Amino acid sequence: MKLGLIAGNGRFPFLLLDAARAEGHEVVVAAIKEETDLEINDRAAADPGITVHWLSLGELSKLIETLQHAGVTRAVMAGQVKHKQIFSSIRPDWRLAKLLLNLRTRSTDVLLGAVAKVLGDEGIELISSTAFLEPLLAKEGVLTSRSPGEDERKNIEYGLSVATGLAAFDIGQTVVVAAQACMAIEAMEGTDAAIERAGELMRTLEAEASTLERRLTVIKLPKPKQDMRFDVPVIGLRTLEAMIRAGATCLAIEAERTLLFDGPALLRRAEEAGIAIVALPRRY
Repeated sequence: MKLGLIAGNGRFPFLLLDAARAEGHEVVVAAIKEETDLEINDRAAADPGITVHWLSLGELSKLIETLQHAGVTRAVMAGQVKHKQIFSSIRPDWRLAKLLLNLRTRSTDVLLGAVAKVLGDEGIELISSTAFLEPLLAKEGVLTSRSPGEDERKNIEYGLSVATGLAAFDIGQTVVVAAQACMAIEAMEGTDAAIERAGELMRTLEAEASTLERRLTVIKLPKPKQDMRFDVPVIGLRTLEAMIRAGATCLAIEAERTLLFDGPALLRRAEEAGIAIVALPRRY
């Protein structure tokens, strides 16, 4: 089977590409000029089972035509596409412009869901982005040698309530908490930037008397009705390093619906930094 890969930024597209090729699939990559790493060209040059087509984020018609011409009937999205790009200087083609005009909101779920429907109407089924990466999904339980302490567990409990309340608004997956106080909520800037923003806020309190403890807890969860075809929660070394810089000591994710990239290296780094990582039971 030929598989279409709509590639955003980061390592996600490369992990999925390797997994799909290991299963014998030819892969047709639609690489987004504004996002995808140029390394994808090297992969294609070294493997005749991979072809790469570059297109702009605004070229929805070209995406469809590229996949159809290659004979692709199933595709997967992998890698982040910064939501703020929708409001940048990128010019949408007529098909994307029409789609945007008809949206009730421009949240991630609504926007990507609409793109998925357009692809489906054109005979291209968008499948789960975890279809080839199930071994990377977090298993339930404490993943580090250190379990969250009492204060960190209270932060997790509070963060869960905040995340649940925000789910209906589709404005992000991450909540950063200290002493059961919400320090930052992820919006369009992304997980790492939200963590760094919380760290900066805590640093402004260092010279002042404060009832807030200095340690941050990060809670990153899928939405209750998370569409696993896109925007799946991902944790990698980059996020862990952002936590270390911010002074975070605990990370809570959801088992079975969160991807852990570079798992062994991630956990080693967490151990070195004294960060507790826990994969909570699936809620929905």
